[in-house]
Amino acid sequence: MAKAARHRRITVALTLTALALTAASGCGAVDKALDCVRTADAIATSVDNLQQAVSNATSDPTQASEALDEIEKDLGDLGDKTDNADLGKAVDDLRTGVGNVRDSIDKGDATPDITPVTDAAAEIGKVCTP
Repeated sequence: MAKAARHRRITVALTLTALALTAASGCGAVDKALDCVRTADAIATSVDNLQQAVSNATSDPTQASEALDEIEKDLGDLGDKTDNADLGKAVDDLRTGVGNVRDSIDKGDATPDITPVTDAAAEIGKVCTP
């Protein structure tokens, strides 16, 4: 329940930020901000799914791999749409974290440390919020 509330707060904050940018800037900047918000929201959802999948790894180990696939897809979308250095670094950190979690799972670790993934996802949320 706390995860859902945190996810909603992030989503609301990102949406409000996008709306503020809409009022204060041109269309190109607005489109970029909205893309950042949408992708950050999708990544937050995927990270929540990854946390659940890791918690349930003994019953369905494929869930974690599917959640990692979804995060990587969202990262590809975000990486294609940004030239912001801070966002680029946060995306790279998240890619590294996802790769490390995937490697741990491939080596048989049923409960890999996903802290680097959650930390990098939080950083993307911060970068997408001025």
